[in-house]
Amino acid sequence: MIPEHLQAMADSVVAEAAKDPRVLAVVAGGSVATGTSDEYSDLDLVLLCTDEGQPECLAEAKEFAARVGPLLSSFTGEHVGEPRLLIALYGPPLVHVDLKFVTSDGLRSRVEDGVVLWQRDDTVDRVRTDSEAAWPQPDPQWIEDRFWVWVHYAAVKIARGELFEAIETLGALRGVSIAPLATLGRTQRPAGVRRLETLAPELVPQLRETVATAEADDCLRALRAAVDVYRKVRDDSGVQVVRRTAAEDAAVAFISAS
Repeated sequence: MIPEHLQAMADSVVAEAAKDPRVLAVVAGGSVATGTSDEYSDLDLVLLCTDEGQPECLAEAKEFAARVGPLLSSFTGEHVGEPRLLIALYGPPLVHVDLKFVTSDGLRSRVEDGVVLWQRDDTVDRVRTDSEAAWPQPDPQWIEDRFWVWVHYAAVKIARGELFEAIETLGALRGVSIAPLATLGRTQRPAGVRRLETLAPELVPQLRETVATAEADDCLRALRAAVDVYRKVRDDSGVQVVRRTAAEDAAVAFISAS
């Protein structure tokens, strides 16, 4: 079900896609696909293109976006490692729309099936028959291997007085390390700290302590709190990992002496 504030935009994208023989389907993902959209939701759309037409469609993505509605700004998604993506803001009223231009091969490597809003032929159905969607899952060992290095990095930044860098690192510790472990078994679609308050409400008081102001003492306090929360979610996850005990002991000793 598409929210009312996104329906007109979705209809407009479908109408433009139907005019272009290089486009074979429009598929909605994100909250529309999961049925969790609300009045604040974005519109995440995948445009399935022919193999030969996809490069041109991508090159003309901004022109396509401009035909869809009152385009305020748009840019491609290299910063998130996705050059096939055009991120667009429309308005008023303000609506955020993601347009990803893929081929059938690109559709095979997908994180979700999504909801087909329109299709020219049965390409989407055929792709889904011989491939499966797979949402990326956290790797607790990958996290453990890195966490203590990042703790030391943050502590050094605090010691140097690079406090905004330290604050950024604290955010990364929450999003890349703590949240993925905290939400194991609680969601099939882990996404950093997104909806963490709802997925792990019992951790909110401790997580608040990992948020720092731009003061050295407060950053250090928040870093120690991040270590405490990480240890808790690691232990509570029930997942067996090879603990990097030497790195853990050394990093904790370093921040204790700071």
